[in-house]
Amino acid sequence: MTTDSPATTAPIRVAILFGGRSSEHAVSCVTAAGVLGAIDRGKYDVVPIGIAKNGQWVLAGDDLSAWSLKNASLPEVVAGDKTVSLTQFGDARQLVVTEAAKVPQVLGSVDVVFPLLHGPWGEDGTVQGLLELSDTRYVGAGVLASALGMDKHFMKVVFEAAGLTVGPYVAVTDREWTVDPAKVRTRVEVLGFPVFVKPARAGSSMGISKVDSLDQLDAAIAEAREHDLKLVIEAGIVGREIECAVLEGRGSDAPRVSQPGEIAMVDGEHHAFYDFEAKYVQGDAVSLSCPADMPEDDIARVREQAALAFDAVGAEGLSRVDFFYTQAGELIINEINTMPGFTPSSMYPQMWAASGLDYPELIDELLQLALNRKVGLR
Repeated sequence: MTTDSPATTAPIRVAILFGGRSSEHAVSCVTAAGVLGAIDRGKYDVVPIGIAKNGQWVLAGDDLSAWSLKNASLPEVVAGDKTVSLTQFGDARQLVVTEAAKVPQVLGSVDVVFPLLHGPWGEDGTVQGLLELSDTRYVGAGVLASALGMDKHFMKVVFEAAGLTVGPYVAVTDREWTVDPAKVRTRVEVLGFPVFVKPARAGSSMGISKVDSLDQLDAAIAEAREHDLKLVIEAGIVGREIECAVLEGRGSDAPRVSQPGEIAMVDGEHHAFYDFEAKYVQGDAVSLSCPADMPEDDIARVREQAALAFDAVGAEGLSRVDFFYTQAGELIINEINTMPGFTPSSMYPQMWAASGLDYPELIDELLQLALNRKVGLR
């Protein structure tokens, strides 16, 4: 395969980008701790860069304990007096540190960026656009795929166009709710209860509520609007939650798909669904079975549809695709995550580990895919 990738001199310089402005700031920090602890330091020269909640880029420490969950306390990147920027000088991407009344300090070039950002202003195509402008190689989906993967409304539109089965839902804009909330309530009633009220462009179950009756709807909408003024309200689906991890193929090869995994709530008393606390705080609240207990034909169908979803949004690098599997054997796609949880205990790496690719190897493969990716339109 002919590429215009940078010279493969060891070590390859990797900027690990984490934190960010979204409500998933802490999740991103925890993800970074996992990658920083597993990346091959003999092969990669790692530069951790944190993004504070105000959007400032800062040089971050390499102490894993600073970015891990400790007694359920959430880690945070703190803004400082020095700002890091990624600047293009000719064909090189240089890290530059600036401080008031001081000469800028050039830290050297970067070969590839690993953006471990979840949620808006990171996973949604914004950072990807910034990196595209400077022809900087990076891990993961591009601008459009990232934006589609973040917006649960337009994601469903694309899935339906690709022939995938999507559950009943309504999308609610800020204007619709402000101008005519009664009309919105009527549309939701048509779905039947229960429904799930979700911010359209947030992840990790932030701001999501299960609503069992109409009198609970307004409070759930208010909570979701704290995270995003655009909402998606989905009909409840009775089915098993099945996930697949997808990895971009090498060169012109088709996407690679893991064995499907199944999420089961162990602590159903405190978690009615797979919420933020179950994912990241209470580690024993859920269990993953991989491969899922399904007929072989249905396993093949899940993997085929996961690859179809990956290609439908134009994803690159990695994605996790989530389905509902009904008792009648119907597969209903729920969503795609173009930057899924990526700690060693997250479902995406666990599914690949169960499929024969362990966490350090997965990190290396993603970086190599990014390094061999063409810059510009592709």
